[in-house]
Amino acid sequence: MSDAIRVTRHTYGGVRTRALSVGSRRRGPRVVLLHGFGDSADTWRGVLTEFAARGLSAVAVDQPGFGEADDLAEGPILPQLDAFLAALVASEARSGQVVLVGNSMGGTAAVRAAQNRALPLAGVISIAAPGFSDSWLLRALSDNALPVRLYSWLPVPVPGLAVRAIASTVIPRILFARPGSACPEAVARFASLVRDHGSTKELLGRGQTLLTELRDAYRPQDIRVPLLVVAGKRDRLVDVEAGRRLHADVEHSTLRILDDCGHCPQLDDPALTADLITNFTANTRRRTLVAT
Repeated sequence: MSDAIRVTRHTYGGVRTRALSVGSRRRGPRVVLLHGFGDSADTWRGVLTEFAARGLSAVAVDQPGFGEADDLAEGPILPQLDAFLAALVASEARSGQVVLVGNSMGGTAAVRAAQNRALPLAGVISIAAPGFSDSWLLRALSDNALPVRLYSWLPVPVPGLAVRAIASTVIPRILFARPGSACPEAVARFASLVRDHGSTKELLGRGQTLLTELRDAYRPQDIRVPLLVVAGKRDRLVDVEAGRRLHADVEHSTLRILDDCGHCPQLDDPALTADLITNFTANTRRRTLVAT
């Protein structure tokens, strides 16, 4: 069924990128899937396969700076993601309704898009968006740069093989609810980002920049579109409390806590994640039909 996933190239807001898509735009709302920091559109392959089996329409894209998209420019990261996403939504909306789904950094981008009333969105799903209540690990990176400084101060660059070996051990423990059953392809994809000492320093620095920007990233009072907030009970990066806070800040939102998922539910349980998106999209469509 993975053969049903189409790979295409597009340019949104001047950024060239790769898209993975299934289904026809003529059949119901278009679901747009956004990955997290250090990830890519490939994180949604399991969900896309589920969508293809159900005859539903969805597209996952590489965001600027990740996957096969053009790199980020110098300066703040979130405004660049905003501009890219605005162009992407405008393009997809030509064929009908758009529902945004974002995980982690993608969840932040989706929430920020929901704050922009000019965007033609039917609804938004935010999964584990950081910046509301985060784990000790993210707080350590955000509030002081000690981990980044310590790595930068190493007298001899750490060999790439050692970096990747460490990453392959640590990544499953951070991102997955059940590290022992972590998808090897997903772990390898994340580990490939830290191919050597220089790329690791760059990734750590970029992550710290993004975490600093999260302090002023949100205006929940401006969100008017339907919002589903999803949190994984076993998330080691973003506390469940983050989901509860966002839900409390947006009165008309819905909160769903997943007992057996970690930071990336689309990797832990693609079928369950596809169910959540499918049900939310169907309800959003019904509300729109009633309103018209």
